[in-house]
Amino acid sequence: MPDMDEIKGKAREGMGSVQEKAGQATSDRDMEAKGSANKSEGKAQGLFGKVKDGVGDAVKAVEDKFGKH
Repeated sequence: MPDMDEIKGKAREGMGSVQEKAGQATSDRDMEAKGSANKSEGKAQGLFGKVKDGVGDAVKAVEDKFGKH
């Protein structure tokens, strides 16, 4: 199951992409830059969520193998 940061990151990445394209279409460099930044931040947040999810899976696998204390 995806981590909440992964979901929020994907949403932010999508919104940033739309904002970036709107800035390009209207020649608004500030909007384009903000959209690009939001897209990048969304990618980073999504990656962070994937890492957290992976670490959680690894911990669960170790617990399953060695038993919970």
